[in-house]
Amino acid sequence: MQIQDKLTMPIGVFDSGIGGLTVAREIMRQLPSENVVYFGDTARVPYGSKSKNTIIRFSRQIIRFLQTKNVKAIVIACNTASALALDAVQAETPIPVIGVIAPGARAAVNMTKNKKIGVVGTEATIRSETYTKLIHSHLPDASVIGKSCPLFVPLVEEGFSKHPITEQVIDIYLADMKNTDIDTMILGCTHYPLLRSKIMAYLGERVHIVNPAYETAMDLKAVLHEQEIANTSGIPGNYEFYVSDAADKFTGFANSILPYDIATTQCINIEKY
Repeated sequence: MQIQDKLTMPIGVFDSGIGGLTVAREIMRQLPSENVVYFGDTARVPYGSKSKNTIIRFSRQIIRFLQTKNVKAIVIACNTASALALDAVQAETPIPVIGVIAPGARAAVNMTKNKKIGVVGTEATIRSETYTKLIHSHLPDASVIGKSCPLFVPLVEEGFSKHPITEQVIDIYLADMKNTDIDTMILGCTHYPLLRSKIMAYLGERVHIVNPAYETAMDLKAVLHEQEIANTSGIPGNYEFYVSDAADKFTGFANSILPYDIATTQCINIEKY
């Protein structure tokens, strides 16, 4: 394969559904020449309540699909899959695979002043304590408070991110954390950046919010340059979108948050892979 062909190969991005679009959006902003193939596993969402073995199986299927698109790197744009499947799939995949947890944890460590960090995420992400372990690997004496917020995902998916009911749910989940002295909070689910303004307003200015979507895009940029496979052509990237169910609903949501309109989303049978 010629080097130029390698440079123009796409980045594979996948999530359990639509939340990973926040990561895709940051990749589009920070690496505008990179081509992207996105897969949302909308038939099997949510991942947060499923077992580790199931998440690994789903991730392997999706990676096999993305490899049929000749991707040069893969971003697991899902905190649950990053927590439970990243190590397994990295070991068996011949191209770079990066998750969203390590970049977010590293950013929180760099941001905190009092070493007290909050993490919100799905039940599976919080239960895995992956953020806590990574934070402690950089900052052993950090205090980490985790809170699962399972209703945040359906609120975002159903378009309620700006509805007053979301403010009530934020209060229910985060009232205890608001009364602690954390100075940094990680949005440990890719849906949660779409609630960022409401969470910031609730917690107040003393708490810095870490958006792992941005941090992951910057990590990807570094990996591509290290491996000399970055597309630096200056030509705007092409984007393809695939889901396992409900393509029209996905397209409508994507067009509400991405910086440009996508015309079509293709539905595939992911169980074939």
